[in-house]
Amino acid sequence: QVQLVESGGGSVQAGGSLRLSCAASGDTASNYCMGWFRQGPGKAREGVAAIVPGGDGTYYADSVKGRFTISRDNAKNTMYLEMNSLKSEDTGTYYCAAKRRICGRGIWFSEESYNYWGQGTQVTASS
Repeated sequence: QVQLVESGGGSVQAGGSLRLSCAASGDTASNYCMGWFRQGPGKAREGVAAIVPGGDGTYYADSVKGRFTISRDNAKNTMYLEMNSLKSEDTGTYYCAAKRRICGRGIWFSEESYNYWGQGTQVTASS
C-alpha cells in the first residue's frame, strides 16, 4: 500500500508558475499509474494529468495542455506537476492519486479508478 504526500502549492498571480511534488512511500512508485486531480471552489474534482508507471506516457486534460507538464522520478519515488501560465480558473486543491494498474486512455481521468490519494495542496492564481 502506498502513501502519498503533496507539496509545492501556493499563491501566484495569473501568468505565474508553480511546481507541485507528490512523494510516495510504503511501496515502489514505479508499480503505479499516478495522476493529478483538482477541485476548484464549487466544482467537482477533475482529472488534470496522469503518467504511466515507466514515465514514458502521459495524459492531459484539454484545459491544461501546453501549460502543464507531468513527470516522475521513480528513483526518488516522486511525481511532479509543472504548471505555467496559470489562470484564475486553475485555482483549487490539487490531489495526487495512484492506482496499481494501467492508466488507460479512456479512464485515466476517472477518480473512481484510483485507490490511493494524498491530502491535497492548495493552488491559488489571482488575476
